[in-house]
Amino acid sequence: MDGRVLAEVAACAEADVDRAVRAAYQAFEQGRWSRAHPRDRKATLLRFSQLVRERLEELALLESLDVGKPIGDALAVDVPGAARTIEWYAEAIDKLYGEVAPTARSALAMVTREPLGVVGAVVPWNYPLIIGSWKIAPALAAGNSVVLKPSEEASLSALLLARLASEAGIPDGVFNVVPGQGPVAGAALGRHQLVARIAFTGSPEVGRRFLGYAAESNGKEVSLELGGKSPQIVLADVADLDVAAEAVVWGICYNAGQTCNAGSILVTVPEVREKLLTLVAERASRLVVGDPLDPLTQMGPLVNRRQHERVCGYLKLAAEEGGRFLSPLDPRSGAIEEGGSSLYVLPTIIDGVKPSARVAQEEIFGPVLVHVAADDTDHAVAIANGTRYGLAASVWTSDLRTAHVVARELRAGTVWVNTFDASDVITPFGGFKDSGFGRDKSLHAIDAFTALKTTWISLS
Repeated sequence: MDGRVLAEVAACAEADVDRAVRAAYQAFEQGRWSRAHPRDRKATLLRFSQLVRERLEELALLESLDVGKPIGDALAVDVPGAARTIEWYAEAIDKLYGEVAPTARSALAMVTREPLGVVGAVVPWNYPLIIGSWKIAPALAAGNSVVLKPSEEASLSALLLARLASEAGIPDGVFNVVPGQGPVAGAALGRHQLVARIAFTGSPEVGRRFLGYAAESNGKEVSLELGGKSPQIVLADVADLDVAAEAVVWGICYNAGQTCNAGSILVTVPEVREKLLTLVAERASRLVVGDPLDPLTQMGPLVNRRQHERVCGYLKLAAEEGGRFLSPLDPRSGAIEEGGSSLYVLPTIIDGVKPSARVAQEEIFGPVLVHVAADDTDHAVAIANGTRYGLAASVWTSDLRTAHVVARELRAGTVWVNTFDASDVITPFGGFKDSGFGRDKSLHAIDAFTALKTTWISLS
């Protein structure tokens, strides 16, 4: 939280990744997991989920120390969310059926799901447990072996997760963790000939590298969940401005704005603009920013100095682009004066920038909300769709027709109406455009980790 060294973690080299992948491949071929009875895989993953719940406080502490997120969020959201995801996919294992194709009576064509083999999961530092569970749970449920590469910024919870998986009874070699630098361990995983699929969450720039790694090696499947610049559109007929303002603030300040689908653009029409901006600024100023291990803290620091410098650079850019800061303190310093830590950035609201401004187009990944004024609903939709991203969006309106029309027009993988960041494992998560084409969560994720096999039997 203040730049001090927490722990030393081994940085896996290419040879280490190769050993992990070969162990995963050998385990897959031996069939101790891939050919296990679905009920047995289900029981094991349920034990895994329960062990995660039992180690709630330890895992939450690791997440908070690693990333700087408030301990209350880690206890209430991150660890329980990971446990629920593992549990949900465990419960789904023995409820997945194949298909029988409508052939002539002289043949029987069956379509079944088969595990792919070795899956490489590469996850970011902002939600190590949550996003990690989105990858490993459906992959393991489908019968694959997994090699998880956590971010070099946040590896501790992944290492404990591997221990818990072993305690739960997942066979040796089926679940492996390879901490290390992205250009070394990540690249080695992406290029490995025995990896059948890479499931990646991170920046568009790194995501494209994995497409290149696949092309350079065995043409492995790649699913990408990338960045976002998610708009919140507040229209004139919004039912409750107070509720909208609260959602806008939390949409950008939760996890210090270090969320791929953070609501980083606020788009308003003239009828609500002035009052809403006042409400948003007031609520942002009341957030408790401080020590992430304090249960009262609502927003902690950024993950590291590099990220802090990145966000502060955007604040300076916003000033150069004509932005007007609505925050109670001048945020361009980027630091809390009374805390002694340079890794904090105050909640920041920027008004007066054009839709084409870089701060309105690029992913800042910090608690920085950019307000862009729209003339009417159609203009608001055009602004919302006018970035390279398409991960998520929300619209605030009390008119049912408007809600449906705007939701259909928004190019985003998730569109919320009169809420923001409502989520569960039961619905898919992913985006359009530069936000990638992968889908985490829901039964659709099982499709990503299986291949369809047709068995055609002649009955003539």
